[in-house]
Amino acid sequence: MQRRIFAVAPMMDWTDRHCRVLHRLLSRRARLYTEMVTADAILRGDRERLIGFSDVEHPVALQLGGSEPEKLAQAARIGEQFGYDEINLNIGCPSDRVQSGCFGAALMREPERVAECVAAMRAAVAIAVTVKCRIGVDDQDPESSLATLVDSCAREGVAVFAVHARKAWLSGLSPRENREVPPLDYAVVYALKRARPDLTIIVNGGISSLEEAEAHLAHVDGVMLGRAAYQTPQLLADVDTRFFGDEIHDVSEAVEAFVEYVETKLSEGVPLNAMTKHMLGLFHGQPGARLFRRHLSENATKKGAGVSVLREALSFVGRPRAEAA
Repeated sequence: MQRRIFAVAPMMDWTDRHCRVLHRLLSRRARLYTEMVTADAILRGDRERLIGFSDVEHPVALQLGGSEPEKLAQAARIGEQFGYDEINLNIGCPSDRVQSGCFGAALMREPERVAECVAAMRAAVAIAVTVKCRIGVDDQDPESSLATLVDSCAREGVAVFAVHARKAWLSGLSPRENREVPPLDYAVVYALKRARPDLTIIVNGGISSLEEAEAHLAHVDGVMLGRAAYQTPQLLADVDTRFFGDEIHDVSEAVEAFVEYVETKLSEGVPLNAMTKHMLGLFHGQPGARLFRRHLSENATKKGAGVSVLREALSFVGRPRAEAA
């Protein structure tokens, strides 16, 4: 049996470098992914700002968007030079902006073009090149569209596929609606694994708990959580024990390590809120969680806000509301 995989999905505007540090401190085993970055942006833009990351994040994958093999190859090479452990090609994002550039989910209609892209990327780097996709778009038959895309990429040596078990509807739905409205069809992903046992198949979409994640692992090699991992990040602290048999992770140690990270980044000019916004759901359901969130929301955005704001917020956690008030 292949090794189990637990991953946090790449999410635009969410899984930035500060978010990934927090997630890594909570789980040593979870695979982490950057937000999608276009190949053009990497070739033309401020690379340190776009794809810089901290050593603590390893293993971490750079997710690329694009549809031109040569540009993707160049961007992948730059990602490898930066130290990323994996390059992931996005064939799943349904936004209008992505469609206008003919990449993301729109490429589900062009499997041979995708194959050319991954072939160029694999020729450019020594690290793994993987694909994240949907089960299809619009009126495509999910079983055939997914199998065609996967087979085309597998012929070029891609062995790992993360599959969001929904179609993308390229017109009529917003990106947010595309994450919720098209029905989930996990059976299509399970069938792909049965048909291609040689490949590593990771299922994504609508997984809201570790119990659900564990159930999926009876059918596929890995699970990828998105919003659940972001909105309630403390669940990541149970991943290493539950899925990999590691020792229980101490959340308080992870939080203190993140506070130290925040202090370092503040000295480099990073605003406090850019880091603490990723913590707002950390203590969900615990005494003091609401006061923790409120204190950060009200104070972390203030000019000159320092680490004392975070420490004050943390002082509310574990205290009954009446006492904290």
